[in-house]
Amino acid sequence: MEIDINQNRERRTRWYDPVWAALIFFTRLPFWRLYQPPKESYRAVVEYWPLTGWLTGGLMAVTLWVGSLYLPYILAVLLAIIVRLLVTGALHEDGLADFCDGFGGGGSDRERILAIMKDSHIGTYGVLGLILYELLLAATLYSMTPEMAALTIVAAAPYARMVTSQLVTMMPYARREEEAKNQTVYRKMDIWAGVSLTLQGLLPMAGYLWFTNAAWEMILFIPCIVMYFLYLLIWRRLHGYTGDCCGAVCLLVELAVLIVSTL
Repeated sequence: MEIDINQNRERRTRWYDPVWAALIFFTRLPFWRLYQPPKESYRAVVEYWPLTGWLTGGLMAVTLWVGSLYLPYILAVLLAIIVRLLVTGALHEDGLADFCDGFGGGGSDRERILAIMKDSHIGTYGVLGLILYELLLAATLYSMTPEMAALTIVAAAPYARMVTSQLVTMMPYARREEEAKNQTVYRKMDIWAGVSLTLQGLLPMAGYLWFTNAAWEMILFIPCIVMYFLYLLIWRRLHGYTGDCCGAVCLLVELAVLIVSTL
């Protein structure tokens, strides 16, 4: 069910309002039935994006691990992916499809890329991008043991969102605010928001690295390199980010974490 964030009543924003806004914005779970934050809160949802990764990644990990106890492992992997799609409403996958269509079919024409990304229809590049991404995701998870896959998902989801959130700080929004799909442009983060964001993203990763004794240099830095090259591509073509760019980069950075974890 879609939530019209423009219809929230006007009132002073409380410290917990952006947390509720992030849970409502980044998931399809009915948090909106429990609380309706004001519209202004949605400008800060990126600051709590990794926190929603705790939830979505946790549900995906639990589904995979429990499913592996009763089902063939490949079915448990596919079921976990389906659960994430349902919980998030395929929000980031939609961004990845639009990103692939725009950058694949728009050439170097900035306005054409933005127009393609805003089009609700999916094109060839978007279909191919989603198929290749889901195949890589399933194959990567299947190559791990159920326990390791579940632990890696829990660490990768918040970390990828923390890394991707830097796009909001590094670039301006590529469109005018009234042209945004959700009619909201994310605000720039101050130092306290940055500290909070870092803790949200690094705490699960720190626990994962300590528990698994994995090669922390590769797991931490290679996804950041992936994000940086995607940033350069986005900056060169658009000179700014969009919500679709954030969704696409998030999934690709998360996939990089998972792939590196198998090495």
